[in-house]
Amino acid sequence: MKTAQAIYEDGDHQWLALVRDSSRPDCLVDTNEYLVTSAGDAILLDPGGSEVFPAIFAAVSTRIDPGRIGKIFASHQDPDVCSSLSQWIQHNPAIKCYLSWLWQTFVPHFAGQAQSLVPIPDAGMDIGVGSIQLQAIPAHYLHSPGNFHLYDPKARILFSGDIGAALLPPGEEGVFVEDFDWHVRHAEAFHRRWMGSDKAKLDWCARVSEMDIDMLCPQHGAIYRGADVGRFIDWFSQLEVGVLRA
Repeated sequence: MKTAQAIYEDGDHQWLALVRDSSRPDCLVDTNEYLVTSAGDAILLDPGGSEVFPAIFAAVSTRIDPGRIGKIFASHQDPDVCSSLSQWIQHNPAIKCYLSWLWQTFVPHFAGQAQSLVPIPDAGMDIGVGSIQLQAIPAHYLHSPGNFHLYDPKARILFSGDIGAALLPPGEEGVFVEDFDWHVRHAEAFHRRWMGSDKAKLDWCARVSEMDIDMLCPQHGAIYRGADVGRFIDWFSQLEVGVLRA
C-alpha cells in the first residue's frame, strides 16, 4: 500500500508525495507519484502504471476526493509514468493529461482517448492549477526525447521525473535523502545508462542552477531537499552519461 504524505503546505496549496509501495509485485519498479492541490483544483504528476492504479487511487482518497483531480502531468511516455491514464479517464472523462506533443500519437495506443491529451510544445508552457501557475520545464533526452519537468515557483519544488532517480535496496522507506553520498551510489548506474545526452545534461544543470529550488522530487527513490539539491546538480553535471559500460 502507498501512503500520501504532505511535503509542502501553505493554506490550500499543498504537495502530497505518494511513495514506497511495499505490496507491489517484485517485477515492477517502485515509483513516486505527487499530487498538487490549490483552491479546489488538483493535478497528479506521473500517475503510474495501470498495475498500481488501485494503490494510487486509495492513497489519494485518504486525503482528497479523487474527483477533484482535473489534470494529469506526464513527464514522458513510459508505461510506469502514465499507463494508468485510461483508468483515470474512466473515473473522470473530463480529465486532461499534459505531456510532450511528441507522444500524442503514441500514448493513445495504451491510454485511448486522444482528446484527453494536451500537447506541451518543446519550449514548455504554464499549467494553471487553482491559484498557482506551474511551469513545464524542458528536459528533452533526459531520458526521453520528449521530456518535461514541472516547477512550482511558490513552493520552490521541482518535480524532476527520472533525473535524481535512485533504485534503492529493499527496506529503504525514507521519503527524503538523509545521506547524500550513500544515496547517489544507488543513482549512478541508472543515470549513466538512461540519460542519453551529455549536452542535454549540461543544459539542464545550467537551467535549474538558476532556479530557486527547495526540493527536487524524482519519480523513483527519495526526495532531495535543502543543500542536497545543489549537491545533486553538481554531481550530475560531472557524471559521464550516454555511454554504455560493460
